[in-house]
Formats: sequence, structure tokens, C-alpha cells
Amino acid sequence: TERDATSWSKRKLKEVLEGLVVEGEAGRCEIGDLKHVEGEASCNSRKGKLIFFYEWNLRLSWKGTVKESGEKHKGSVEIPNLSEENEVDDTEINVSKKKGEGDVLKDLMRTEGTTKVREALRDYLKALKTEFTLGMILPTKAPVGQEPATERKPSGSSGQDSVVPQSLDMVGVKIPTVRIHMREVFNSPADELYSIFTKKELVQKFSKCPAVIEAEKGGKLQMFEGCVSGEYTELVPSQRIVLKWRCRSWPDEHYATVALHFQDLVAQSELELECKGVPVSHEESTRQCWKKQYFEEIHLLLQQSKDNME
Repeated sequence: TERDATSWSKRKLKEVLEGLVVEGEAGRCEIGDLKHVEGEASCNSRKGKLIFFYEWNLRLSWKGTVKESGEKHKGSVEIPNLSEENEVDDTEINVSKKKGEGDVLKDLMRTEGTTKVREALRDYLKALKTEFTLGMILPTKAPVGQEPATERKPSGSSGQDSVVPQSLDMVGVKIPTVRIHMREVFNSPADELYSIFTKKELVQKFSKCPAVIEAEKGGKLQMFEGCVSGEYTELVPSQRIVLKWRCRSWPDEHYATVALHFQDLVAQSELELECKGVPVSHEESTRQCWKKQYFEEIHLLLQQSKDNME
């Protein structure tokens, strides 16, 4: 399967690049509009693996103020070839300035500015490989039209991330589904971890996107620019959350039931996730969604909070 990421990429590039602020001893600069966006991006799913293609020619405007004199100057930043053939660190970034004095700002944009732009491009690529692909169909081994096997052995011997046979479990639309079971240990008490799933500002911090979080029975949930949506059906503070949960790419009106159980450990807490009713064809992408989009980002958020406190 192939999915066109061009329109999504144009919005994301605009989001991560416009408004970047660059400050230094010389003065302050800010990147303005994305004046020119030419190129395309797509994602292919082949044999269970996602393959990305992107090629962009970008031009941005910038303006700045010299610290000592207060003089204002403007210029542009050009990125002639952002593509999967080159690492972001090797991607060419050209800074220019309109005629006149103010080369100190041009130097600032060439050094600190280029670093900031590269960071933003990394954010775009990370989002392309995670946020954009959320719920993307991965091919299964069963040929088209063949019923999935009713017996499926759990993967892994530890009991973690195992798949429980449930191919005849029908929820909503009548499609074959599976149940995903995962465990993860976090360096935080259970009440803090519970808050990260129920407080809008914390959800937005780890998901890096605006979110709708109505943490009450019947309350709505929407994350990752609408790629994930659902409803809270049960909340027991610091202990359990139950959700109706779906990815946008799933069949219409089909929801899984997600149960999150929080257990305090010594100086840590364990989160047990049980996700029932996942479409068979979306099993791996759903697992990766919870692992990459939720668990790994929450670990980073907790580490940042700890570093800030220290």
C-alpha cells in the first residue's frame, strides 16, 4: 500500500519551521513565512515494513534586529534538497541577507539559525515516520480473502507484548480482531502517570500536538491531529482508565476497548495495557503507536521533568 504524505508534509513543515526564534549576542532573528514549498512525500508499506520517500525544495524568510544598534534586517533561508538520500546534518542550508549592513545577523542565522532549522527538519521527519503513519495498514501473511488463523501463539517468552488469540472477537464492524497486551515500567508514582493520561496540558506535552481530553465518563478524547480518537468509559484515579479508542485509518465506527491499569512499585509504577478489538491488519501499527507515540514519549517527558527539578 502507498499513502501520499505531500499535503500533510506541507502543513507539518509550516508548523515546525515558521516562528522559530534565534537569539545570540549579535541580536535576535525570527523565521517568518515558508515562501516556497516544492516537492512530495509518500510512505509505502511493503512486506510489513514502512518505506519513506520525500524530496523538498524550501525557502523561508527571516527578519532580525541587531542588539547594539537596533537596526532591522531581513533575508531568506533556502533548503534546496531535503530528501531521504541525505542525513539532515548533511542537508544543504543556505542563508542570505538583503543588501546593507547587518552581517552579524547573517552570521547568527548561519550558525545558530542553521542548527535550529535542522532540529525542526528532524521534528518533521520524526512526525512523518510516527504521527503520519499512525494506524497505517501493514500487510499480513494471509492472502487476500483468506480467513486469519484462529490459533496465534503469543510472541515473546516474557509474557510482555503478547497477542492473545481473539480473531473471532467482533466489535462494531464485523472484522477479525486481536487483543494486544503490553506492560511498561515508568520512573514515576502511579498517580503522576495517571495524570499524564488525563490532564490536557500533560497529554499535549508528550504527544506534541493539540488534544481534546475530557477525562470523565462519556468524555471525548482526540490526539495526534485527529489520528486517534475515542471516549472515556471508566476512570478510577491512580488505578484504572478504560477507553473506547480508534485510529482514523480503521474501518468507520470501529473501536477497540483499551484498559490501562496503574500499579505502584518501589519508586516506580507499572502500566498494564490491554487493547481488545484491534483489526488484524492493524495489529503491528497499533502496537508501534502505543510503544513509540505513548510509552517512549512519556519516558522522555518524565526524564525532562526530573532534569528540570534537579
